[in-house]
Amino acid sequence: MTAVRVAHLYPEHLNIYADRGNIAVLEHRCRWRDIGFEVTGVGVGEALPDADLYYLGGGQDRDQMLIADDIARHAGTLAEQVASGAAVLAVCGGYQLLGHYYRGHQGDEMRGIGLVDLVTEAGSTRMIGNVVLECSLDGGPPRRLVGFENHAGRTTLGPGLSPLGRVVSGNGNNGRDGGEGVHAGSVVGTYVHGPLLPKNPWLADWLIAQALERAGIPQALAELDDALELEAQRVAARIADR
Repeated sequence: MTAVRVAHLYPEHLNIYADRGNIAVLEHRCRWRDIGFEVTGVGVGEALPDADLYYLGGGQDRDQMLIADDIARHAGTLAEQVASGAAVLAVCGGYQLLGHYYRGHQGDEMRGIGLVDLVTEAGSTRMIGNVVLECSLDGGPPRRLVGFENHAGRTTLGPGLSPLGRVVSGNGNNGRDGGEGVHAGSVVGTYVHGPLLPKNPWLADWLIAQALERAGIPQALAELDDALELEAQRVAARIADR
């Protein structure tokens, strides 16, 4: 059976707000289509496996500090994997670690892996609330993405990088430039926590398609009945607009 291979990085440290649920969504949407699904957890000190999709959830600052040096060991390998077409989904703390650094209130700096050209600095307040984005990946039609953000970091993208989406409601990367997250080839980073993929099945399918392409078995994904997921998305968007 065709199988999508997923590496879940630091599941014991980066799983705030049930970000682990995004893995469950990917698995179920693959199984429903008779696509195999293999997930390997990667902890501190362990090797980075060959995978088609790498996933990092969010965590508190102290959790990020615990794994920052360890993930730095994998920076080169992860960049090579992405260059070969592997997909990456990173949420909040994991998203920040994709960049060059996170600078805290006291000027203390936690280095990232520099996979994408972005930096994050701590703000004096947290950005909390529902968020709605308009996304257009790979030149496709605009799609709506809904979720919840809760972060003190203000992320700034480097020149030439595109955000994951345009903020319709909420704060996004820094509350200033109207962008949220980052989209660079097969890499997606976002501050939108779980349930990210349950309410945005189109993004789950985009990631699955990227992973299948990387595995050398591209295929048109069978349509699924997403009526419940889209209703949840509509409700979330309505709440965000209040």
